[in-house]
Amino acid sequence: MLTPGQAADCPRFVTVLDKIRIPGRIGRPRTRPAAVAADKAYSSKANRAYLRRRRITAVIPEKTDQQANRKKKGSAGGRPVGFDPERYRQRNTVERCFQKIKTWRGLATRYDKTPESYEAGLYLRGSIMWLKLLTSTT
Repeated sequence: MLTPGQAADCPRFVTVLDKIRIPGRIGRPRTRPAAVAADKAYSSKANRAYLRRRRITAVIPEKTDQQANRKKKGSAGGRPVGFDPERYRQRNTVERCFQKIKTWRGLATRYDKTPESYEAGLYLRGSIMWLKLLTSTT
């Protein structure tokens, strides 16, 4: 989902997850991943509740201010959120891919004014990355 460059991605969390399709060997694609790994920006109560409703494991660290507020409330603040640091470390694969995409200055700085031309640049950059992977000798 393409958002304006200055807009936060967090409000689009549910929309993006609703568009996920995980193809399998047979049948229609799954729409519910086993887990979602995200950074602290996605640690809102609403996002966690959405993931819980859909029985998706949240691999999202808790913000320090949220921890402090929860601890300040004592037993009424609830339990600490579940967090798997091993799964969270695998998130760097996606982050490195974004960094490779952003090596193109036009994509990193959003020089393209229309969403269509920006999306075309993303497809072009992805194709080039894929072709380099296919022809890699190492």
